[in-house]
Parts: sequence; C-alpha cells; structure tokens
Amino acid sequence: MEFDGLLSGVLERRYKRFLADVTLADGATVTAHCPNTGAMTGLAEPGLRVWLSESDNPARKLRWTLELVETDQGIACVHSALANKVVGEALERQRIAPLRGDWEIRPEVRIPGSARVDFVLSRGEERVIVEVKAVTLLGERGAGLFPDARSERAQKHAEALAASVLPNTRAVLLYCVFHSGIQRVSPAAEIDPAYAAAVRKAVDEGVEVIACSCAISPQSIEVIGMLPVEGLAE
Repeated sequence: MEFDGLLSGVLERRYKRFLADVTLADGATVTAHCPNTGAMTGLAEPGLRVWLSESDNPARKLRWTLELVETDQGIACVHSALANKVVGEALERQRIAPLRGDWEIRPEVRIPGSARVDFVLSRGEERVIVEVKAVTLLGERGAGLFPDARSERAQKHAEALAASVLPNTRAVLLYCVFHSGIQRVSPAAEIDPAYAAAVRKAVDEGVEVIACSCAISPQSIEVIGMLPVEGLAE
C-alpha cells in the first residue's frame, strides 16, 4: 500500500481520542483526525515525529489525518483501518504463507453470528474466514500486545471466529503488526484478560492465530513476513 505525499511534523498533543495537534515544518499548527480508537500507548507523546496525509474533500471537517508516528523503538502506523488494505494486498500477492493459495478473496463478508468478517477466502467447498487486527502496542523485549485497551468488540470477534470453525471452514485471527519494533505478538492478558481468555478458548476450538510483520515508511506499508505468536495457552 502506497502513501501519496505524507507531510511530516511534530506531535503537540492527542486529545478527545480522535484529535491531534501537529506542528508542521513551516511552524504552522494544524489539527488532524486521529483514526485510532485505542490508547496509543507510547505513540501519543508530545514531541514525537509524525506524518500526516492531506485530503481535499470539502465535506471533511478536518483536512489532515494522522498516519505514522516515529519513536526511538521504531515507526508505527496508527491508522488501524489501513490494516485491511495492507492484508488484502498481501493476500493477492501471496505474501502471507499460511494463507497462500488459489483463493477467491472477498472482503467485508457477513457470516452467521457476526456483523461481518474482514475476509472470506473461497476455493470450491473450502473456506477460510479471516479477522484482521492491527497491533501497535510495543511491550518489553520486542513483544507486541493486542489490544492496547479493553475491547469487548475484539472479544466478540474471537468468539465469532470460534463458532465458524467447520470441517470445510478454517477460521484465522491475523495480527497485522503496524510497529517496526515488534518482533513477536501475544494477546494482552494484563490489559484485557477477557479478550485473552476468549482467544485461548478460540484456539482450543480450532481457530488459527498468525501474525505478519510489515515494512513501514512514509512512502508505503507492505507485509514482509511472519512473526511468532505467544500466549495462546494457559
């Protein structure tokens, strides 16, 4: 996935969850939309270098969108909704090893027990249901944790995946790692024990949990490999 001319600046503050004040190179301070509902732990500190995208849509209230944040530990994409686009391109290009194959790829599909899932891969009678989660929380020693705040919605997604496992249907929880400092991933049991328990139960019922790493820059984001997933057993 390529960006179209991001502009760099310095983060002044993130507030009211969806707003961020950024000082640009010319000294002007702008208010950008922050497209991340999580805590953004470690990625919302004043003084961090950030990158913004610009929109010329007159219907938008805010012209700018916060896309990337750089810390001493690496660069992160905080626009979590982009994970689906990045994963969709990776599926098309056969970049995700456990999901390679001659699949028909359909995004945003409604299935029983869930409002929708991010992708359904189909081939004859076979199906793979894929739910994508963007991971940006960097813990100790390169550990990536999800979620970064309690998420009842994420817990329900794990439960829906578990209910989808059938003899001809695989269910996959895919962590798309959006922080270049992350080397492995696990459910954030200390932050959201209910979610971690739901993921472990889903694994017991046949859900596969995988994680992909991404190359992240102000020019593009693309999947480059797989990372280990830990914390799936008691």
